[in-house]
Amino acid sequence: MKNSIVKFIGIALSIFSLVIVAGCSVKFYRGHPEDLEKISELSSRVQKLEDVKALLETRLKDEIRNKQVKLDISKRGLVITFVAEVLFDSGKAVLREEACPILDKVVGVIKEKASDKNIGIEGHTDNQPIKYSGWKSNWELSTARATTVLHYLENIGIEAKKLEATGFGEYRPVASNDTEEGRQENRRVEIVILPGELEKLSYSEPSPGAKEPEVK
Repeated sequence: MKNSIVKFIGIALSIFSLVIVAGCSVKFYRGHPEDLEKISELSSRVQKLEDVKALLETRLKDEIRNKQVKLDISKRGLVITFVAEVLFDSGKAVLREEACPILDKVVGVIKEKASDKNIGIEGHTDNQPIKYSGWKSNWELSTARATTVLHYLENIGIEAKKLEATGFGEYRPVASNDTEEGRQENRRVEIVILPGELEKLSYSEPSPGAKEPEVK
């Protein structure tokens, strides 16, 4: 059973990626009814995230234009990326006063469009070693920042049970640390609106001779 669940998750995530990245129409033929139902459910989740993204683009248009915030849909879900300096002063894990109205906009959209979704908060840094701020390493700084954002979201109305915070330090860069521009991209906090609890779905093995789903 465990292997079957894992197999379905892999198929579901692949389909999720194809629908998002390619924007193509997807047709499935001669699949099990229960499989098609699960695929339909996944497609619905994708569309819901697209709706959330569209509303965030409207509410955060100034921040997006100023390259303070970036929105992206990936296999992880809807990722809202904040340049760290928008939320925190250098080496700090206390929210800047200017950050609160921006986070309030995000929370407003979550409450309006994604109140049933789980939310992950991820802290990331560049690879510059900690020198003066008092943190043991970038691990602690990134974790503290993610936790600070988590507590803020909880305090303004997001259910605690739907939140989780993780610090990745310098180990998941999105750009080269060889330039200041790259290091700035790597210093970030990401709020991830998760697409759904795929691990709770089950998958039925196809019957012998059944035709594999066709993707077009």
